[in-house]
Amino acid sequence: MKKWLSVVGAAALMGSVLSGCGGKDEAGNEAAKGQEKPAGVVTVKILNFKVEIAEQFNKLKDEYEKTHPGVKLQIDTLLGGDDYATQLKARFASGEMPDIFNNEGYQQMDAWVEYLEDLSDQPWVKDEIPLAKEPTTRDGKVYGMPVGLEGLGLLVNKDMFAKAGITETPKTLTQLEEAAKKLQAAGNQPFVNQFDNWFPLGFHSANNAFAKQPDPNAFIKGLNDGSTKITGNAIFKDWTHLLDVMIKYGNKNSLTTDYNSASTQFATGKAAINQGGNWLQPVLDKLNPGMNVGIIPMPINDDPAMNDKLFVGPANNWVIYNKSPVKKEAKEFLNWLVSSETGQKYLTKEFKFIPAFSNIKANPADLGSIGAEVLQYIEQGKILGWHWAKYPDGAAQEFGASMQRYIAGKINGDQMLSEFQAAWDKMKKK
Repeated sequence: MKKWLSVVGAAALMGSVLSGCGGKDEAGNEAAKGQEKPAGVVTVKILNFKVEIAEQFNKLKDEYEKTHPGVKLQIDTLLGGDDYATQLKARFASGEMPDIFNNEGYQQMDAWVEYLEDLSDQPWVKDEIPLAKEPTTRDGKVYGMPVGLEGLGLLVNKDMFAKAGITETPKTLTQLEEAAKKLQAAGNQPFVNQFDNWFPLGFHSANNAFAKQPDPNAFIKGLNDGSTKITGNAIFKDWTHLLDVMIKYGNKNSLTTDYNSASTQFATGKAAINQGGNWLQPVLDKLNPGMNVGIIPMPINDDPAMNDKLFVGPANNWVIYNKSPVKKEAKEFLNWLVSSETGQKYLTKEFKFIPAFSNIKANPADLGSIGAEVLQYIEQGKILGWHWAKYPDGAAQEFGASMQRYIAGKINGDQMLSEFQAAWDKMKKK
C-alpha cells in the first residue's frame, strides 16, 4: 500500500472522531445509524475533473437543487493543467474528502478501491455498455459510473483544410505531413501544440503507441513481467515520427503553451490542427460558435488499416467515497444524472458527452460536430482503446517529462524510449 494511503486512512479516522466529539456534524452521527438522511440541508461535495463543462455543470446544479429541496451540490472544478490525482490525494490527506470524485479505473483504481463505494446494486448498472463498464469493475463489483464516451484524435479546422486544398482525410503519416505542407503554403500554422504539461503528452500522445500494439493488454502485461520492452519496439519508434511532424509544423513556443492558450488559438483560426477530442466542443462553441471543426486519426506510419482509427474510451468515472455521510444522496444524484430527462439532456446537449448507457439516445446534432464524427467511428468499429489508466502510478508524468526533453532537443528518440522503459520499470516496483 502506498504511503499516502496511510495518511488518508488516518485523516478519515480523525474526521470521524472529530465529528463524534463536536456534536455539530449531524451527517457524521447519522452515518453511524446506517446512512439515514441527515436532518436539514445536505451538501454533496463533488470534485470535478472535466474543466470544459464547469459552466454547464453549475447550471445543472441549479436545476437539481430546484427539484431536490434540502440537497445542495458543492461543485469544485480543478483548473486546466492542475494534477487531479495530486489534488485529490491532498484533500483526502487533509480530511477534506469529496463525496463524489473522478477515477479512471484499471491501475489508477488500485490505490483507491478500499475507499470506494460498491455501486453494483445501482439501477443504471444494467444499462452500461461493456466498453464503459470494464475500467471500474473489480471482482464482479462495479465501483464507478462512466461519465460518457470520448474520442481522441486530431481536431481539424475544416474551413482551413478546404482553403488549403486538402480534400481527403489524412489516414497515413505521409498524408498528414502533406496536409501540413499545404496548410503552411497557404499561410497557415498547421499545428498548435500544448506541450507545457505532462497530461496531453504522457496520457493522450503516448497512448497512440500502446493502443496500436497487436495486443495492448498483452504488451502491458509483458512490460510488467519483463517479457516485452518499449525500447526497440517498432510501433513506439514509428510513434516518435508523428511527434516529429507535430513539432516541425507546430508553434515555436509549444513548451510554454498551455491548454487554454492552445484551445483559444485553435478556436480563433490561428492554427488548423489541435490534438484533442470531443470534450473540447463546449469550449469551441463558446469561443467560436458555429466553427466548422472535425476530428481525424493520429497516424504514426503509412499503414492506413492501422491508423484510420480514433482512440475511444470512458471520459472518466464518477465514484463515491464509501465513508461519506451523504453517500445516499450522492447515489441519488448520480442515478438522476443518467435516468432523468433533465440529466440526460445535460449529458448529451450541454456537456456534449457520447452516452455510455444503452438507455440514453443522443441526437448527433446535440453532440456537436466532433462528437457526431466520433460516433460515426464507433458505429463503424474504427476505434482503439485508451490505456493510460493501466500505466503504473506516476509513469505518465515521467513519460511527459521525457517527451518535453525530446521536444526541447535535449535527448534523441532512442534516449526518450529508454527513459520510458526506465520509468515503467521503476514505477511498477512501487
